[in-house]
Amino acid sequence: MRRLQFLTALAAVAVGAAAFAAAFRGSLAWWYRTLFHANNVVEAIAGLPWWLRLVVPALGGCVAGVIARLRSAQRQGVSNVMEAVALGNVQLSFRTTLSRVLSSWTAMAGGLSIGREGPLIEFGGTIGASVARLTSAPLADTRVLVASGTAAGFAAAYNTPFAAVLFVFETILGIAAPVALVPAIAAVVLATALIRWVVGSGPIYGQRAFALQSQTELLAFVALGVFAAIAALGFKRLLALLEDLFERYPVPQPFRATLGGLLVGVIALGLPSVAGNGYEPLNLILDQRMALNAVAVLLIAKVVATSGSVSSGVPGGIFTPMLLVGAALGTLWASVLSHAFPGAPVSAGSYALVGMAAATAASIHAPLTAAVLVFELSGDYPIVLPLLLATAVATAVSRRLGSQSVYDAELSRKGLGWELTLEGRQIK
Repeated sequence: MRRLQFLTALAAVAVGAAAFAAAFRGSLAWWYRTLFHANNVVEAIAGLPWWLRLVVPALGGCVAGVIARLRSAQRQGVSNVMEAVALGNVQLSFRTTLSRVLSSWTAMAGGLSIGREGPLIEFGGTIGASVARLTSAPLADTRVLVASGTAAGFAAAYNTPFAAVLFVFETILGIAAPVALVPAIAAVVLATALIRWVVGSGPIYGQRAFALQSQTELLAFVALGVFAAIAALGFKRLLALLEDLFERYPVPQPFRATLGGLLVGVIALGLPSVAGNGYEPLNLILDQRMALNAVAVLLIAKVVATSGSVSSGVPGGIFTPMLLVGAALGTLWASVLSHAFPGAPVSAGSYALVGMAAATAASIHAPLTAAVLVFELSGDYPIVLPLLLATAVATAVSRRLGSQSVYDAELSRKGLGWELTLEGRQIK
């Protein structure tokens, strides 16, 4: 009877995570079509007169800041999901999560530079905790349901079931315990099947085919992994700097979020593609339909806009913005190689894909998750070896430089921390 109750709860968590993700994505698309008569956020911001490019992100940030101030919404996030699963400290409030989700949605509707995976992951974990409370599940089952909901939310965000499972076990759990692995896979399969039924089954960045030109080219991908680690370090340093400034000179909400939105608006005056999570310009980069100088400017602008958006206290993710940063970095590195070795065949698209994975790995210290994520996003098998190599290098260099993952840094600011060893998770 208890096993049947657990399986029913697991199915409810997966369906709830998938349904919420579909509604979240669909409502944003409806918002852009109805209010801006545009297909996406970049078209929406680009179609506005210059003064509205300032006002819309600032207004979105302001409203998001008002909502974030409710129910201590700033005090809960993905780090709380990690704490709930890893330490059994399950304190995930459904009402607080809804406040944070609404804050994220409002910020994205206004064009702030944040990813949608944050609210979807947090909602998945919280619905797992809520279902566990409703069914009076024991703590062990509760932790598994939270982990499974987190995996389902990630899968629904990116349509990448393997990467979703790896994300939970590399980043959230830090272990690969079978007792949690099998239910998480089941939740991912169900959530992915439902979301594919709603939005389609193809890779969200389109099917592409890039191949390794020669074995010696692996050295170039090693270098790209190093550059990605340095770029991720710069992003994390800028984010920490802005957060420290806000702590040193406190700005209450909603004024803090308004400043974040205004920063995005100022950049969007000359570069509308900086708005949103980066999905639209990322496709342009992968298709090599963006000039190199524009790619270079966008790389820097996206780091600044995302740092400003996240540090403003608006709940949101960094996955897609970092994918864009990595793709831009890979494209620029491919250009350097083309000029250095004029006769060598260099595929800018393959370097963009590997750069996406490497930058993400250096940010979250989860090389397998990053490699499999980009593999599933692109559907490109021949590039698996460079993906694994570059993500491993990027993670190793990032750790060597003393850089924490963005999630570990968030835990450290809360006074929590751990180190993953062969003996398991060691609490600091």
